[in-house]
Amino acid sequence: MKKIKFKTVILSIVLIGVLFVLSIFLVSWYVISIGERYIVSPEDQPTGDAIIVLGAKVYSNDRVSIMLRDRLDFAVELYRQNAAPKILVSGDHGQKEYDEVNAMRNYLLTKGISSEDIFMDHAGFNTYNSMYRAKHIFCVEKPIVVSQRYHVIRANYIGKMLGLEIIGVGADARRYVEMDRYELREYASRYKAFFECLFKVKPVYLGDVIPIWGSGEATVD
Repeated sequence: MKKIKFKTVILSIVLIGVLFVLSIFLVSWYVISIGERYIVSPEDQPTGDAIIVLGAKVYSNDRVSIMLRDRLDFAVELYRQNAAPKILVSGDHGQKEYDEVNAMRNYLLTKGISSEDIFMDHAGFNTYNSMYRAKHIFCVEKPIVVSQRYHVIRANYIGKMLGLEIIGVGADARRYVEMDRYELREYASRYKAFFECLFKVKPVYLGDVIPIWGSGEATVD
């Protein structure tokens, strides 16, 4: 009797595990199927009210990683072709010692972008936070999101679920060293994003409204 009960428990655990793994793949497929619909290229001449650059790793002395630099360069290209009048850089500035957004802003300034046209979201701790705050803090309605394709798919999905008129540009200028790890990790990120959108989770921080049609200098910190 105990042996039968033990086997039943083991089988139940295995079944739950299989169903959980299956749900991860199904959710990932669902997110991709929606997010891919809204990917465009710079050559398509997209237009919006703001270009959103999602953050990535930065180093000391404001040095941006190669992946982030490619995102910023794509954003500059879009800005110069008048795709949108403003650029919103959104990333992690949760600690004084680590600051993605000022590094992104400084890079854009070296490319000749006006400081008034660069907005910083200091609390874009993850993609969901970035998209939610873009809508509710910066009043963005029609964003052009810039990141690598594997990432922009999820950002597109989140934006669509939040009611944004979203399009995304894949800033893939090369094959990145750790891309296999990023793509594998993306399964968990899509799963998390699905439930964040389902339950309309509030971000870590909200704060005062800073409309994107104003001056980006209001976000300097």
